[in-house]
Amino acid sequence: MPVHNRERFVVPALRSLLRQRDAADLDIIVIDDGSTDGSAEAVRSMAGENPCIRLFRHAHMGVAAARNAGLRQLPADAGLVSFLDSYDISLANRFKTDLAHFETRPDLDLTYSLMCLVDRIDDETLEPAADSRMMTLRGLSLSTALFRRALVDRIGWFDEEFELSEDTDYLLRVFETGPRYELLDSVAIYYRRHAGNATRQKDGRLRDYLRAIHKSMRRRRANPSLREAPGFFEYKSPPDWQVM
Repeated sequence: MPVHNRERFVVPALRSLLRQRDAADLDIIVIDDGSTDGSAEAVRSMAGENPCIRLFRHAHMGVAAARNAGLRQLPADAGLVSFLDSYDISLANRFKTDLAHFETRPDLDLTYSLMCLVDRIDDETLEPAADSRMMTLRGLSLSTALFRRALVDRIGWFDEEFELSEDTDYLLRVFETGPRYELLDSVAIYYRRHAGNATRQKDGRLRDYLRAIHKSMRRRRANPSLREAPGFFEYKSPPDWQVM
């Protein structure tokens, strides 16, 4: 979990993970990317009561560097890896649902689930507020995937040249290798829509998104054995809610 000035949201995000400890032996790695608010203190307080949370801090270097810092802290015996952004909510039983597929398919490299965009979340119940607007889709999101550790090791580091869309670049590199995956119809996360979302930085997001696509095309031209990303990503927006 990369964190940068998310004091308002990081505790509910962590609580959404902690409630799933009955399904998995969790090691929650939080990388504070140079926060100047109370984010680190909020995480440290939770870690004091929950030893499975480990906090690491470094100067602000961006989300890709923070994700790489987290990967460097993976324990040697970690069998599966997932990501959660510090403002999102991991649904109850999410890991229990995904793990069942890995248990029945030893050859499985990753599962990929749905996400639900929500503009108001009740931070006590960790559910959408009664007056929230919601949209469920299969989108570009690291947090909807659960990766086999061997696949993560094979793909390598996040590209730190990306200020945004490092997740798009990473997922393209994953699917270029032709992994064995299952698309699940369950929702993995509530993606919290708020003023600080990186996806609201329209110009930078579009620039880096197109750069990720271009880099994928160049890799596939150079190496014809690489696969094109599957066409299962959906992007549908209701007319009264612009989500990008």
